[in-house]
Amino acid sequence: MSWGSGYVTDVAYLPGYYRQQSPADLAVACLLGNVRSDIPALYEAMSYLELGCGRGLSALVLAASNPGWHVTGIDFNPAHIAEARQLAASAGLSNVTFHEVDLASLTSDAASPIPQADVVSMHGVWSWVAPPVQDGIVRLLAAKLRAGGVLHISYNSLPGWQAGFGIQRLLHEAGSRLAFRSDRQVSAALDVVKQLHEAGARHLTAAPLGDDPVARLTKMPSEYLAHEYMNAFWRPVFHADVVAALRPAKLEWVAAADLLENFPALMLTEAQRAVQERFDDPLMRELIKDMCHPRSLRHDVFVRGPRRITNAERDVALRELTLALTVRPDDFVYEAAVPAGKATLGRAFYEPVVAALGREAHLVSELLALPDLHGQRDIAAELVGMLLGTGQAVVVARPGAAPERTAQRFNHTLARSLLRGGSNAGGAAMASFRLGAGLAAIPAELLTLDMLMEGGEASPEAWAVQAGMATDTAVQFRSASETLLERRSPVWRLAGLC
Repeated sequence: MSWGSGYVTDVAYLPGYYRQQSPADLAVACLLGNVRSDIPALYEAMSYLELGCGRGLSALVLAASNPGWHVTGIDFNPAHIAEARQLAASAGLSNVTFHEVDLASLTSDAASPIPQADVVSMHGVWSWVAPPVQDGIVRLLAAKLRAGGVLHISYNSLPGWQAGFGIQRLLHEAGSRLAFRSDRQVSAALDVVKQLHEAGARHLTAAPLGDDPVARLTKMPSEYLAHEYMNAFWRPVFHADVVAALRPAKLEWVAAADLLENFPALMLTEAQRAVQERFDDPLMRELIKDMCHPRSLRHDVFVRGPRRITNAERDVALRELTLALTVRPDDFVYEAAVPAGKATLGRAFYEPVVAALGREAHLVSELLALPDLHGQRDIAAELVGMLLGTGQAVVVARPGAAPERTAQRFNHTLARSLLRGGSNAGGAAMASFRLGAGLAAIPAELLTLDMLMEGGEASPEAWAVQAGMATDTAVQFRSASETLLERRSPVWRLAGLC
């Protein structure tokens, strides 16, 4: 077996920014789980650690958004670490460090450069790596996560992936016999899947990818498919097994990082909730939820030494949060599809909230006190959970803060990397000092923001050509940027991006 211990190493993973990794969102998750969070008090001087940071985008965005933090990213792939370091240097970020680390063989001496952390995030690692790597992760968490510290972990979960074991094994086994490089292996194996699906293979039509797995898979980038399906230790797990594995690090599960999952009425039908309510044990309650929920990836929040709080204490903390919209009021969606059916955000209550947030960021307490609000005013948890959980609002860490040079420089550097067809072109996010986090974005948004920040009188097309974009692409950019300036620039201003 290669130095990757069965993990794909010959193809770099796609970069991405995920809100579940943001400490502000993790603090909200803790509160929704009735657990006290120290994150708001630590926001000006936090130590953040990302395990399996890949090419470093999330770590870099958080570092650029929070100059007072110390951000550490570790990954075992030297190509990932080299790229992350290069982007950090290009953006002039001095508060982020990246370490090449093999967690399976990490010793205490080798771990000494890794600082103690207030928050640890581990996205897309646990259920893809070998047991010795998982053991190393637990040892590192026990040594480096501070008392009261928060862990975010995502993993392929059961029973959601139960029907997918066959398709993963088929892709892995067929691909390894048909090609050499991982991305080409998965592309070649897709042809086998297609033939079997057309031949009526029973276990392909029951896969978690729906009735037509080939159509779904062929729309996904080969780099993603290689890292998802071609690892030797691909092992979906039950939630309770992850809880047990992390127990030696004194970690306790407290909530879901996907915030809507913390509201049983949205996740389960009335009949399903009746079964769940027979049990007080949170592990059993989560198992029942997982049996009913179609999703195959869990985002969980653990705390090392959780301090439980009452609903009243939770609501006091939630009311002190400041929120901003991530969409224009005209684009706000008042209905959301959820596992239990449809969640409706009543207009009599939410329209005044959305109108107020469309003008400026507000404290939750201010929103609940709006004079034209109709309905209950003691529902801080619902208000925060629905606005953030539907992705239509974010927490504002530093209300009113002016755009900060460190974040602006990083956004410019990332935009120019995209223009050059850089290796980070697979994902984008905008760093915001005001938010203290990133705002997920498509590449065209980041380029449009860069154009807006540079000013000048050049047309979007002329700016794009001057910046190095091909002429035909620049014409397409002109149309896209005009739409984005109209629809997204109001949100960018509220987020302190411009």
